[in-house]
Amino acid sequence: MSSMEPAAFATQIRRATLEMVHRVDASHVGGGLSMADLLAVLYSDVLKVRPEQPGWPDRDRFILSKGHACAALYATLALRGFFPSAELETYGRDGSRLMTHISHKVPGVEFSTGSLGHGLPFGAGKALAAKRLGRPWRVFVMLSDGELDEGSNWEAILFAPQHRLDNLTVMVDFNKIQSLGGVSEVLELEPLAEKFRAFRWSVRVVNGHDYQGMREALDGLPWETGKPNCLIAHTVKGKGVSFMENQLRWHYKSPNAEQLKQALAELGPS
Repeated sequence: MSSMEPAAFATQIRRATLEMVHRVDASHVGGGLSMADLLAVLYSDVLKVRPEQPGWPDRDRFILSKGHACAALYATLALRGFFPSAELETYGRDGSRLMTHISHKVPGVEFSTGSLGHGLPFGAGKALAAKRLGRPWRVFVMLSDGELDEGSNWEAILFAPQHRLDNLTVMVDFNKIQSLGGVSEVLELEPLAEKFRAFRWSVRVVNGHDYQGMREALDGLPWETGKPNCLIAHTVKGKGVSFMENQLRWHYKSPNAEQLKQALAELGPS
């Protein structure tokens, strides 16, 4: 586990994410900032991983299904020691393994994603494999809210309880904004918790920026024997930067030099 407190860890993740996206005029900074606190809790307190041994057979598997927001996960992995932080400067460059959608070529990354709706079906298969093999590792899958428009997710949501995959945990980064509009305008998901419960999942709803609440929820896994776990985390797109929060344009827009300076000042020192 990391000795870093989640709040300080999340600030470093956000700062690195902003710098990476700015450096190559890339996108998806808003969705990276919304899930930074979830990543900080996972990688400081929850996941059983060994950064010096990324392929450790009994590691927990984390799958970022919202692969477009990979800058935040790359930052997290570098800060945890999976690879040198200096490599973050190559993000989005020709020849870099830090591609702008998550790549399994990066130490600590289990699966290349970006075509939405693929992470959870893959994760369910990994969880089933652990059960069949009698292995202790768990599977965690981060979904975006807009990604739940994909039917392949709902097939997996049906599959997991059928096979009693209580070693599988889904985390929904519920920031209420997807690529072309608000989630409620594009395709309403509510009542989301009730949907998962109707599909025979155990569900907890938390503030995705409340470290203690997330830690307490994830410490108690599985919540019900034989049921997969769904953590619905209410978050703010662009969290931590005043002019990015709850703004659709930061799904695609990259901060210029002046905006980067302001954003880093608001976040404070790492």
